[in-house]
Amino acid sequence: MSQASNKAYLKCKDYSVSGEYFELLHDTDLDILETSPQPKEEQLGQYYESEDYISHTDSKRNLFEKAYHVVKGIALKRKLNLINSFNTDEKFLLDVGCGTGDFLQIAKTNGWQICGVEPDGGARNLACTKVGEVVYDASKINNLKPHSFDVITLWHVLEHLPNLDTHIKNYKKLLKPNGVLVIAVPNYKSYDAQYYKADWAAFDVPRHLWHFSQKGMSNILGKQEFKVVKTLPMIFDAFYVSLLSEKYKSGKMNFIKAFQIGLQSNLKAKQTGEYSSLIYVAKNK
Repeated sequence: MSQASNKAYLKCKDYSVSGEYFELLHDTDLDILETSPQPKEEQLGQYYESEDYISHTDSKRNLFEKAYHVVKGIALKRKLNLINSFNTDEKFLLDVGCGTGDFLQIAKTNGWQICGVEPDGGARNLACTKVGEVVYDASKINNLKPHSFDVITLWHVLEHLPNLDTHIKNYKKLLKPNGVLVIAVPNYKSYDAQYYKADWAAFDVPRHLWHFSQKGMSNILGKQEFKVVKTLPMIFDAFYVSLLSEKYKSGKMNFIKAFQIGLQSNLKAKQTGEYSSLIYVAKNK
């Protein structure tokens, strides 16, 4: 990002692991936020070392985690319906940051030829027990055959990746000419983000290196000649994020308050389109 276009936006705490503080800088040209300072790539792993990092485990230790997996099951079916709706030549799917492999598993059982990338060793091993040896370390993505995928998905992954332009350029190379790129990310212009401010759980610094608006996502993808053709809401995220945000703000999970804020966020988003998280469907221009 251009230093000239950066403006201080907010200061946030890493509530999950380190307790450190990070700044969010607003790139006014692109309309995205950047976490600053960004940990070096070799240091990033230490910020994921927490039993509470739920996407890297299948644990159901408490009511919160059990509820998470129930909602996750509903979301998986919706994701499957989305990719099944695309008019693709074939059904070759790459899921980047596939976690423990649940989306790959449901796609495989519905006729998709699957491949996954996951940097976390523990999550990757769990995924392989579900779908076979088709999940690779992130470093292997450059070994995949160009123009071989009909759909590439990143479910809450792009915000974790350094060198955004490089990654998106790689996905363009891996997609077939009429392929579809699907990206889900939090939306820092949602009502719940505006309400919780520095305590908004979806800032999740420093694991989230970038924070997107709708304009920002169009700008980032447009640099690599992708066009956003559809934007879809992830309505459950407002409730999940508000629940974590309440914990960060007050030290306890206030279910009633979190539900109120999540509901209010979704209701406002019906008018504004600014949902807590959004799915962007993009194709080559």
